[in-house]
Amino acid sequence: MISRVRIIAATRAFSIHFFLSVVAAVLMALLVLGVWFPYPLRHLAGGLDLFWILIGVDVVCGPVLTGLLYSPNKSRRELITDLSAIIIIQLGALIYGVYSISQARPVALVFEADRFVAVTAAQIDVTALPRALPQWQSLSWRGPIFLGTRKARNGIETLQSIELSLRGLEPSARPGWWQSYDDSRPVARQRMKPLSGLRAQQVPEVQAAVDVAVRQVGLPINQIYYLPLVSQKSLDQWIALLDKGANIIGYAPVGGF
Repeated sequence: MISRVRIIAATRAFSIHFFLSVVAAVLMALLVLGVWFPYPLRHLAGGLDLFWILIGVDVVCGPVLTGLLYSPNKSRRELITDLSAIIIIQLGALIYGVYSISQARPVALVFEADRFVAVTAAQIDVTALPRALPQWQSLSWRGPIFLGTRKARNGIETLQSIELSLRGLEPSARPGWWQSYDDSRPVARQRMKPLSGLRAQQVPEVQAAVDVAVRQVGLPINQIYYLPLVSQKSLDQWIALLDKGANIIGYAPVGGF
């Protein structure tokens, strides 16, 4: 039978490990949810799901293993061996999890034709980065940057663009097609639509979500416009709210097409 002394010691070891794991989880939350996946991109790009998987492994598995294996009856050498193995496993899982999340992080929010596209690091062919303008030849680690996409320069490039799109590589994910959002702003202003018109077409539950977003923006709804906000994982679930200058001022969980 498990002695009371063993249970008390294991519980104490579990508690210490759990506390340290929670501290690490909080730091990870600041990075992942605060920097890499700002609202609402954590929902669009799947960052929230990946984060909870990472937290489950980091906060639960490590301390549980410590509680199961820790015993005051073991020698110092046995305890060091056991705890070292647990830490290595936990760190390995943490490193792999952070790497996976980093590949899913949105590196750019790109205006393309009639929508904003959240582009992740995994979508970018790094060998194509030298084709971008100098300031965009490395992927952002400080959250997504706002960009636009240029038009095809000639007929040959138009055909190449169609071929790439059929292969799943849209202009928003091509560094050589990126341009300043200011250069795309006139087109965005032409394509944006009044939010009031979209709200009128929705069921009451969705209208309520729009009203919440409008209150957060702080402008009358007749001064707010919208464009769809999409990603590879979310094709018609969010919109970006815009002012009359086509600046993004908020978001709402509403289909925009």
